[in-house]
Amino acid sequence: MTAPVNRYYVLEVQASGERAAHIRHILTAHLRYWGLEEHIKPVCRAAHELFRNVAEHAGDNKACIVELRWNGRFLTTAISDRAASLPRPLGPARGGLATVAALSDTWGACPTPEGKIVWFTRRATCDHTLPLAGRPAPTRSTAKRTPDGVPS
Repeated sequence: MTAPVNRYYVLEVQASGERAAHIRHILTAHLRYWGLEEHIKPVCRAAHELFRNVAEHAGDNKACIVELRWNGRFLTTAISDRAASLPRPLGPARGGLATVAALSDTWGACPTPEGKIVWFTRRATCDHTLPLAGRPAPTRSTAKRTPDGVPS
């Protein structure tokens, strides 16, 4: 039986063209650490489209929150901002949400009291087991030792 995975990363940032590359590096590092290298290019490309949309269309308040969540089966990336208008797909030639849709299994947008969240999800499993938080797993030699005070 495998233990459930629950990985989460969140970053609050001002959206701008100059920060897009920085966001890409951060997402790449987390995906690589989580063992999800095959998802780096599509996730970073789709997140770039959403981040760029905030930079271009959010008005004066370009504060946004970038979230990356992986539960062992699904990888969800979400970007929320304070603009109330929901995005709409303009067609594959224009990029934006059409690109996000092409690179993901599902995507969506929903209003919030503060603005909106736009998200996309990809199926993502990992071939290796990630360490659980806390103590490291015992080695074979330490696992066979009997704790002090316990009869063998």
